[in-house]
Amino acid sequence: MSKKRSSKRNPDKPGAAEHLNKVEYAVGVQIKEFRKQLDLTVAEVSRKASLSAGMLSKIERGVTSPSLSTLESLATALNIPITSFFRNFERRRNCTFIESGHGLQIERHGTRSGHQYALLGHNMGDEFVVEPYLITLSDDSDTFPLFEHPGVEFVYLLEGEMVYRHMETTYHMCCGDSLFFDSNTPHGPTKLIKLPIRMIAILAHNRSSN
Repeated sequence: MSKKRSSKRNPDKPGAAEHLNKVEYAVGVQIKEFRKQLDLTVAEVSRKASLSAGMLSKIERGVTSPSLSTLESLATALNIPITSFFRNFERRRNCTFIESGHGLQIERHGTRSGHQYALLGHNMGDEFVVEPYLITLSDDSDTFPLFEHPGVEFVYLLEGEMVYRHMETTYHMCCGDSLFFDSNTPHGPTKLIKLPIRMIAILAHNRSSN
């Protein structure tokens, strides 16, 4: 008889998924990184910062939240600015994970029944906006809306077959084909040849152009 694997978990060792976007974990990773760069042991740094080795170990693993004074002591021990501990957190903050089928459903101007737009992410930059979409066209139509918006667009066909128009030129697109174009001019599918059609569309523009 096979033994069931225990579901108990060590509270001091949470999984990586539980740490995602947590400042404690990001700071701990950064402290450990700086310590290793200086080739210092946990004992050496904890002594310099007047901490116990056990406390420093917990901080590096992200299982405890250090006070500001503790961070200041660690920054002094490692001879770095205290703000350096937060760089890793700032980089992680701009990461978006979307599970399959969970993209934010968007109704764009001109969207018809059977045309689904799932937003897969949105960058948080101050100057530049990037929006990736998973677009599904499941119903045929005699007429199609043409879109015009600031910036550039990239379209990659995952499934199906269609004719796509950009300005006065049309492109017969099959699975694996792609287009990259100026989106300030009329564009969009004009004929759906093989349904369903699934494609990735990435829109990018300056925020000031909204």
